[in-house]
Parts: sequence; structure tokens; C-alpha cells
Amino acid sequence: MTWLDRIPWGLVIVLCLVPGLTPFAPPHIVEKLGMLARGELVRPLDWFDLVLHGSPWVLLVLKGVRTVR
Repeated sequence: MTWLDRIPWGLVIVLCLVPGLTPFAPPHIVEKLGMLARGELVRPLDWFDLVLHGSPWVLLVLKGVRTVR
């Protein structure tokens, strides 16, 4: 997991704010998580969007956990 240590915090935060939240009204990740909770995430494009917009947030959590430990 040393690759995670080499990623700067600033880059992770920018990734969460820009591709992780666009479009901003409503944030796409919030819309996709709502669709997932309702069981409406059925099209491959929807799954791709969830992965695309959610991966910066997963990276943020992984980096945060690694930093705390």
C-alpha cells in the first residue's frame, strides 16, 4: 500500500471535489447512491457512473484509514 502513501492529500481532496461531486446540483454520487439504495441501479452506464464518481471517495477513506494507523 505504499502507492497510497505517495498520493498527496491535496490531489485526493481535489479528486473528491471535482469529479467526485460533478455535476454539483445534485451531486452525481448522491444521485447514484440513492439509485443503489432504491434498487434502480440497473444499466451498465449507471454502474460505471457510480464507480467513476465514487472511486475518489473510496481513495479518500483508504488514505485516511492508512494515515490514522
